[in-house]
Amino acid sequence: MERAVFLDRDGTINVDVDYLHEPDKLAFIDGTIEALALLKARGYRLIVISNQSGIGRGYFGAPAVERLHAYMNSILQEHSAAIDAFYYCPHIEQDRCTCRKPQTGLIDRAAAEWDIDLQRSYMVGDKEADVMTAVNAGCGYGLLLSGHAVSSALQEKYRDHLYRNLWEFARHICAEEAV
Repeated sequence: MERAVFLDRDGTINVDVDYLHEPDKLAFIDGTIEALALLKARGYRLIVISNQSGIGRGYFGAPAVERLHAYMNSILQEHSAAIDAFYYCPHIEQDRCTCRKPQTGLIDRAAAEWDIDLQRSYMVGDKEADVMTAVNAGCGYGLLLSGHAVSSALQEKYRDHLYRNLWEFARHICAEEAV
């Protein structure tokens, strides 16, 4: 079985702009490309797990999200940092689906399709929903300060799993492997 780092998208990989779906608005967070390349070099599958409620709200369609992901990956491939797969939930919270984080539907699907050992894998993101997705799925996790504001209460609650950005998280889990 393989191991993976499941990644939130907005605020984790790229600068969070409301309902990002246009390639010309994509901006990677500093250190992200290097972090993804490091994780890839260490044998992790890189799988995006993202809520994309803009689809459910009618702001844009799934093809726009898929074009953005293809564009994102074309840049990442140039740096040996390509995402292996993108999974996204198109629903709004009121739909009560099983794929919207913190539910585990997307991770469960990815784990089955990619033969991922969840106990040897991580979920990383900038919201508590990302942490709860990891906990619910049985993964390790990291909470990043690179996206949405994380309250001091949440910073205290997750202090042992708190990282400034994806680069710091990647260096930490790769250093733990070496021990």
